[in-house]
Amino acid sequence: MFNLKSDKMKITYYGHASLGIEVGGKHIIVDPFITGNPQAATINLSTIKADYILLTHAHADHVLDVEAIAKNTNAVIISNAEIASHYAKKGFNSHPMNHGGSWKFDFGKVKYVNAIHSSSFPDGSYGGNPGGFVIEGEHKNIYIAGDTALTYDMKLIPLRTKLDLVILPIGNNFTMDVEDAIIASDFVECDKVLGYHYDTFGYIEINHEEAIRKFFDKGKDLMLLPIGDSIEL
Repeated sequence: MFNLKSDKMKITYYGHASLGIEVGGKHIIVDPFITGNPQAATINLSTIKADYILLTHAHADHVLDVEAIAKNTNAVIISNAEIASHYAKKGFNSHPMNHGGSWKFDFGKVKYVNAIHSSSFPDGSYGGNPGGFVIEGEHKNIYIAGDTALTYDMKLIPLRTKLDLVILPIGNNFTMDVEDAIIASDFVECDKVLGYHYDTFGYIEINHEEAIRKFFDKGKDLMLLPIGDSIEL
């Protein structure tokens, strides 16, 4: 029998901090905020495949489309204990985690790591502590930082995991900026960077050429994908 599963990891950018990941024959959606983002108008939510939904925190611009996708796909929602419990009470499948913990899923190992930010649901209710995810696939490893400031905790990640890609917020104001993201890539010892959480609204608009040049000047590769485009590792 031929193994039809690709050994590559495919990452699709859906705008803002929303990602699609295909790995090990499974589909993962990260922080789905699509229908509320005019820049992502070309993305049809009903066609998105998801076996799992990863949520870094509870802000509206990260959870807006969780329930619609989960209803369409019966995906398992993976997040901190408070967010997972919130959706479990609504009848959705969920898997709770907390900082420093990891779990082996059928697509690979996921570790929930620290982020410095805030986290509350759109109605103001408590959304637990924010985090990021380190995903170890069979062949490739990535770190999704979530919304965060630059933090020394990032230095801990390469002590356990050699990364092939780091996904960092670069829009400033609510998260770290380009200069801090360059330092973050040093901390996690990964020079291949996918930028996200930028340009969605006025507070986080960036100069693309300048951002790419600043990374290039430090010997790093910053990718800013058009919405709907993908990369493979």
